[in-house]
Amino acid sequence: MKIAAIDIGSNAARLLINEVREPKKGKPEFVKLNLLRIPFRLGFDVFSIGEIGAERKKMVINTMKVFAQLMEIYGVEHYRACATSAMRDAKNGKEIIDLVKKEAGIEIEIISGDEEATLIYENHVAEGLDKNYGYLYIDVGGGSTELTYYENGKMKYEHSFNIGTIRLLNNLVTKENWEELKTEIKTKIVSKKPMVAIGSGGNINKVFSMSKTKDGKPMSANMLKTFYKDLKDLTVEERMLKHNLREDRADVIVPALEIFNKVLGWAEISQIFVPKISVADGLIHSIYNQLKK
Repeated sequence: MKIAAIDIGSNAARLLINEVREPKKGKPEFVKLNLLRIPFRLGFDVFSIGEIGAERKKMVINTMKVFAQLMEIYGVEHYRACATSAMRDAKNGKEIIDLVKKEAGIEIEIISGDEEATLIYENHVAEGLDKNYGYLYIDVGGGSTELTYYENGKMKYEHSFNIGTIRLLNNLVTKENWEELKTEIKTKIVSKKPMVAIGSGGNINKVFSMSKTKDGKPMSANMLKTFYKDLKDLTVEERMLKHNLREDRADVIVPALEIFNKVLGWAEISQIFVPKISVADGLIHSIYNQLKK
């Protein structure tokens, strides 16, 4: 069975195509056939002028045509396309969704921040980890940050905050936004168990690669603080040269680290696992689970 997920975020759009192999015994195996990322950067329009501009609108439509062709080439049987924070906030979001349906044949759903948090949780990473800990999923995007807390085999908390890398770059995160995030963490994510974090999103994946940490091992919160101090004093061009970063990663990686550092500090978490999961991976699992029902 071939399943595709399209995640249209505030910084980039991703098409993930997986083949699900179902052995007679044991769990299904999800095999990645293709992952394509296009840096739309919708948030730069939406969070400053309130809508998606003509150039980016054209980019969305053309990209969705390509995604539709790729799904056809791969023989995709089931797909789901979801848009998150930027499309939620865009005044012309519905107009673009209608155009994409007409010109590319792809139906896009705008999902809530809480559903975005649920999709990250759909990866069920914590279920394979030590039951003596609580696990805080932290997904940092361009427009929002999603937190999901998991303990004793159950999801205990999920919430989306309008704090994201592109919003921070545009000085659109207020003192009140930070205070809400801090208060929620301090009052809602409490446990008698020690807690560790599970980080997701392109920025933390990149930091993990830069850290040379072995797969399956956690990074320390102190390491994230060190990267933040190192990178924030560099220009975007210097970050690109020093760490071999693309421009659309080099500008957002510092605000992403700021968000991760604040969340880890307020939650008093000293370690973070980075299993390289995403909303797109969660969508694939969600589609498969719905089909099996």
